[in-house]
Amino acid sequence: DQDIEHLRKLEAMGISVEAVTDRALLALQGPAAEAALARLMPEVAEMRFMDVRDLAWEGETLWVSRSGYTGEDGFEISLPADHAEAFARALLDQPEVAPIGLGARDSLRLEAGLPLHGHDIDAFTSPVEAALGFALSKSRREAGNFNGAERVAKEMAEGPSRVRVGLAVKEGAPAREGAERGLRSGLAQRRVARARRPYRHHHLDEGDRQREREREMAGLDDHAGFLTA
Repeated sequence: DQDIEHLRKLEAMGISVEAVTDRALLALQGPAAEAALARLMPEVAEMRFMDVRDLAWEGETLWVSRSGYTGEDGFEISLPADHAEAFARALLDQPEVAPIGLGARDSLRLEAGLPLHGHDIDAFTSPVEAALGFALSKSRREAGNFNGAERVAKEMAEGPSRVRVGLAVKEGAPAREGAERGLRSGLAQRRVARARRPYRHHHLDEGDRQREREREMAGLDDHAGFLTA
């Protein structure tokens, strides 16, 4: 809804925006995704990462992109909603394909360090705070012609006031989203968004190192830490 609301602002420039609500989206992810999908649509073998094509399947037009959010190769396929089940079953007929839920997809994206809007980040999180500075090319940063450019430039020059952090629990169940973690010192208590991958110590200032020592006292793994841009 937020994306559509933002795009609607372009209508003042003569650009027409139409929300498409009668299609379903399937994601086929993994190293064997190309081989499996190519049996149904051979053209996908020619696609490169982030390519998008309109491809035909049983008389219907499918919007296929070579993309995903698992850190692996894969495809996202938009198709008419009333054909989604038939296409999903055609995929499941391939020996490499098995169904998984969003929980499995979530674990894969976390292993790849990919944040998700509404969970690890929100509308108030900057790309620098989220450790997504790599997504802003040098030319874009220098041009400064994007929403939030002033804030991003300031944070990249001076450092953000907060940063997306990773926690690894030594034992027991993984920390679920919304769980609270407190330190024995009582100096900090934060709500957990998700677990993250390990940090490199040289990215941390002395204040960060002190907080990491406190985390160790609280029984959190020595390999928990910060992801930085």
